[in-house]
Amino acid sequence: MPCDSSVISSDNSNSNNNNEKEKSKKSDDSSSSSLGDFKLNESTFLASLMPKKEIGVDRFLHSNPNYDGRGALIAIFDSGVDPAVDGLQVTTDGKPKILDVIDCTGSGDIDTSKVVKADADGCISGASGASLVINTSWKNPSGEWHVGYKLVYELFTEDLTFRLKKERRKKWDEKNQEEIARAVKQLDDFDQKHIKVEDGKLKRVREDLQNRLDLLRRQSESYDDNGPVVDAVVWHDGDVWRAALDTQSLEDDPDCGMLANCVPLTNYRIERKYGVFSKLDACTFVVNVFNNGNVLSVVTDCSPHATHVAGIAAAFHPKEPLLNGVAPGAQLISCKIGDSRLGSMETGTGLIRALIAAVEHKCDLINMSYGEATLLPDYGRFVDLVNEVVNKHRLIFVSSAGNSGPGLSTVGAPGGTSSSIIGVGAYVSPAMAAGAHCVVEPPSEGLEYTWSSRGPTADGDLGVCISAPGGAVAPVPKWTLQRRRLMNGTSMASPSACGGTALLISAMKAEGIPVSPYSVRKALENTADPIGDLPEDKLSTGQGLMQVDKAFEYIQKCQNFPCVQYQINIQQSGKTRPSSRGIYLREPSACRQTTEWVVEVNPKFHEDASNFEEKIPFEECIELYSTEKTVVKTPDYLLLTHNGRSFNLVVDPSNLCDGLHYYEVYGIDCKAPWRGPIFRIPITITKAKATTNQPLQVSFSNMLFQPGHIERRYIEVPHGASWADVTIKSSGFDTPRKFYIDAVQMCPLQRPLKWEKAVTFASSGAKSFAFRVISGQTLEIVISQFWSSGIGSHESASVNFEVVFHGIKVNQEELLLDGSEAPVRIDAETLLVSEELAPVAILNKIRVPYRPIDSKICALSADRDKLPSGKQILALTLTYKVKLEDGAQVKPHIPLLNDRIYDTKFESQFYMISDSNKRVYSRGDAYPSSSNLPKGEYNLQLYLRHDNVQILEKMRHLVLFLERNLEEKDVIRLNFFSQPDGPLMGNGSFKSSILIPGMKEGLYIGPPQKEKLPKNSQQGSVLIGAISYGKLSFSDQQEKNNPEKHPASCRISYVVPPNKVDEDKGKGSSISTKKTVSERIKEEVRDAKIKVLGTLKQENDEDRLEWKELAASLKLEYPKYTSLLAKILEGLVSRSNIKDKIHHDEEVIGAANDVIDSVDREELAKFFALKNDPEDDDAENTRKKFESIRDQLAEALYQKGLALAEIESLKLADLTWCILSKDLDAKEDVDSEKSTDGGGSHPDLFEENFLELKKWVDVKSSKYGILTVTRERRSKRLGTALKVLSDIIQNDVEPAKKKLYELKLSLLDEIGWKYLATYERQWMLVRFPPTLPLF
Repeated sequence: MPCDSSVISSDNSNSNNNNEKEKSKKSDDSSSSSLGDFKLNESTFLASLMPKKEIGVDRFLHSNPNYDGRGALIAIFDSGVDPAVDGLQVTTDGKPKILDVIDCTGSGDIDTSKVVKADADGCISGASGASLVINTSWKNPSGEWHVGYKLVYELFTEDLTFRLKKERRKKWDEKNQEEIARAVKQLDDFDQKHIKVEDGKLKRVREDLQNRLDLLRRQSESYDDNGPVVDAVVWHDGDVWRAALDTQSLEDDPDCGMLANCVPLTNYRIERKYGVFSKLDACTFVVNVFNNGNVLSVVTDCSPHATHVAGIAAAFHPKEPLLNGVAPGAQLISCKIGDSRLGSMETGTGLIRALIAAVEHKCDLINMSYGEATLLPDYGRFVDLVNEVVNKHRLIFVSSAGNSGPGLSTVGAPGGTSSSIIGVGAYVSPAMAAGAHCVVEPPSEGLEYTWSSRGPTADGDLGVCISAPGGAVAPVPKWTLQRRRLMNGTSMASPSACGGTALLISAMKAEGIPVSPYSVRKALENTADPIGDLPEDKLSTGQGLMQVDKAFEYIQKCQNFPCVQYQINIQQSGKTRPSSRGIYLREPSACRQTTEWVVEVNPKFHEDASNFEEKIPFEECIELYSTEKTVVKTPDYLLLTHNGRSFNLVVDPSNLCDGLHYYEVYGIDCKAPWRGPIFRIPITITKAKATTNQPLQVSFSNMLFQPGHIERRYIEVPHGASWADVTIKSSGFDTPRKFYIDAVQMCPLQRPLKWEKAVTFASSGAKSFAFRVISGQTLEIVISQFWSSGIGSHESASVNFEVVFHGIKVNQEELLLDGSEAPVRIDAETLLVSEELAPVAILNKIRVPYRPIDSKICALSADRDKLPSGKQILALTLTYKVKLEDGAQVKPHIPLLNDRIYDTKFESQFYMISDSNKRVYSRGDAYPSSSNLPKGEYNLQLYLRHDNVQILEKMRHLVLFLERNLEEKDVIRLNFFSQPDGPLMGNGSFKSSILIPGMKEGLYIGPPQKEKLPKNSQQGSVLIGAISYGKLSFSDQQEKNNPEKHPASCRISYVVPPNKVDEDKGKGSSISTKKTVSERIKEEVRDAKIKVLGTLKQENDEDRLEWKELAASLKLEYPKYTSLLAKILEGLVSRSNIKDKIHHDEEVIGAANDVIDSVDREELAKFFALKNDPEDDDAENTRKKFESIRDQLAEALYQKGLALAEIESLKLADLTWCILSKDLDAKEDVDSEKSTDGGGSHPDLFEENFLELKKWVDVKSSKYGILTVTRERRSKRLGTALKVLSDIIQNDVEPAKKKLYELKLSLLDEIGWKYLATYERQWMLVRFPPTLPLF
């Protein structure tokens, strides 16, 4: 996710753009118009908004005005840059600023594989169904037009969509209120005209008027704007692919946005042109056409983040030079890695395609202000490809370190954890604080932002390389309706550093100095200004605040030295694994003894380095230094050649005091000591304070805090502890103070276990919390006062902090109940102090396993999915069939792939859940989210990418779980027992007891009762939940009853066993046993013949003739058998491609009459008038038989009614046509037929049929309600018809039926509610899309 900490708009309001896992705690909520004692004039104020002086840019450009980034090309890996904003149009030397804009995620892709041709009027049918007029001036030699469509909100950000919905709702409400007023007037006029309504027809007329009013009011309450539809057209003009969008649905003026008036665009890199959807949204877009016109990528940004980042790096404002970015002469390409379908989350697909684009464009630098937590540093598919890009193609990769500080080891991937990437921390200067942040009294000196992530990495690397200004006022997209905005975060520090590096690239190219990421990084690190006075400050700031001018001087002096990266590989003596990039002694046992380490230094050249000119001659005499020889001992010298060299060093932390200690071993070139360290080995030691007193608690008293101050404490968590209670007390201050409390522990192959809390004290007081701990491990407690909190006050806040450890140790942390009736034994003990053992366990989720029903591997398009190495990326699509018996909130769970983006060897994952209508209900990637699905059947498609077909082949049968939250009433609370037979016997219940240190206590947890299992639980499904054992010192009753709220809760699972055998299975029917064998054979032969009839297809005339002959034969053989006649009717109704509809309807009526005549309705009515005994098997079987006959009768009446109505409608249409064409003879024929069929004094056959149906079924039910709708429509009671139809749709639990919504549209058109019809047509493409969207 983007690594910006907060976004502050022009009205000083705050909003958070953090990863959902990185809390909004890191926001800057301090603002004021007063600047206190720090005096600014206009120029210094403007300069503080875009800080450059802090990193020496002013000095560098003063000496080298033409080295302002010219010749440097930066790839912005982010959320997508708006190419229309001021400052991103041209460079300082007049070249175009942005060379390409690419959506690497595929979130803007439109399937344009459908090809159409224009008719004689120059119109084509768009993919949405709209008729589109082609501009006659557009060149298209082939005459082929590729069409597709997109719901425009899928291209917009959440903020923009919210604004547009608000605007559109306002206009929609105006139209709806007009119709409501008209409906009220019509009803009022009727009531005044008919004071007393007794006539049935008048009652129904009034009911119709009332229904219209009710529908309009209900529509206002259920309004849900899914947004306008944009039709896309793609064609080849003989030279390039071009695209145009029809945006008419976004405009109020029907003449605006028409396709023919659109200016066609081609791939942005060719002509560098963009479009705007409409004046209302002001959203810029560009297009790129891929796969021979079959895919159109419409590129929009998914947040203002990227534009802001690009502005910091390279904005050029000719009239406002103080607001220029760091490298105004640099050019950019925008690579969108944030997926609009996922908010702005990066995806593996986006990351890999962005790397491909950066290499293809021959970029010099990459800036990536995105990142996530990781369990393995410097590892994964993306990191492997980054290494290739940096080492082979010499790109310099700059990235944000993250916003999860101030705890140690909080740097994120890839910026803070990857050796080939320059990770950047966020710095704030006094000028930035006074100007950009408008604080009352800025700090006296610069400091790292409180939230900036800290090193070291899990394998001991420093984590943060350098620091740069982490806040700026920079351009934002035009759809925000403002020019620029303040944002702060390591997201802003990274482009500041990247822009500064672009200045160096510009200078190096101009002076003919070879550009290498190795030499540039060394220059940046060795010339940075240190921030802070303590050695351990490097873990926060890296080597310090970058200085561009000094770095260039360094590069000039070192230009004749080899371009080498010194790769460090360290292993502890006596161990073969794991290796590391630094030494990190964190746990208590490692800090109590002397350890010896083997350090291997490998000079790494670029791939194109010459063996004879560079590798063989390489030899350096290196003097080794230790920053503290009493702790870290090292040899004095090292002779290093191309093949590398190893040496030993000894670390003795035994005499160190408690706390954080940081040292370095570094190598100096004996022949050129002025080069500074050519490699560094970071050594971090956290010496923990042992907890020995009883009760086991640790207190830290009278810690004094000023703004930005950080206190770190390290505690050895006692063995047996599983959670800690903490209390913070603050006093001695005059203004409110904001503190952050972070608790961090490290475990192998896991992400740091981190707990964090933001605490604000308006006055002196105390607050208490509890969090999970791991026994025997070092716990880091970090208390920090936010950098801008308390500014302006000269009083220090005094803080007392107390930690009390608790714990109940059990013999197995994660419990698995295997599905049997046997309970599971738990042995519990406390090793610390007496604790109350009060176990609570619940099962509140179920995971159902699925295997794919289909799998396909295909090669992707070479124009954006071919790696720099030449390998083609392949895609595996797995399809899973899912059936939900009830609506539920579900979430896919893929244990192999979930929760990893960077620390995985798999390239990408993406899933879609759709129903039988192809409506997409949910999308997701590595971090699946829950979504509400109604009852029904769904397809879940999982999309995996990799260039290795063997890896994809292994995943063809990948198991996926669908996780469903149980409703509160279905949550299973498990029982505990003191005896092994307790669950079976129902006694020996265990509630609670007091555990005494040194004494174990046993108890049993029983399996859930079978009748409490969720219905339709499949064998092999897993019920999961949580179990807790101890009682918290402070918690409410709700927390006590919910083990998930307990910080030391563990997971518990129950495997659903096979279902019990149905006791009734195999029992024969009592009726069938009374029949003779001969009778049963005849019935089975008859039923088999009918079954064959039902299987015959009727796709052509020959098939229909065969079916007709068999139907006639069977009808002769079984003339009054209702089931056969019903099957014949069913066959007629199922026919498609009917030419003579009236003749077909007459056949249906005839077949329906056969069914009706075969039923003894009097006997049927008598049976349903009687009450049957459900326990009588004979009576129950008879009931089922008569219910079947009733259903067949009702279906026949229903189909007959539909056929009668359709004949009437078709003849009325013929009559209308005759009148319009003035064919009076034909009109007389139609009138004659109408009179014969039911006009004049003849009975109304439809009405008679309807009343008969009404005797047997609920004619307003979802199954038969369409006939009621038809009846009301015949009577011109359109409001009642629409109400009945709306109720049918709302109450239908099956997937949406297209014919119902098409009928609704026709009724809305007939009533004249055009705005509602437009609304429903937009929803049609959501409910019934013609195809699934692209991945």
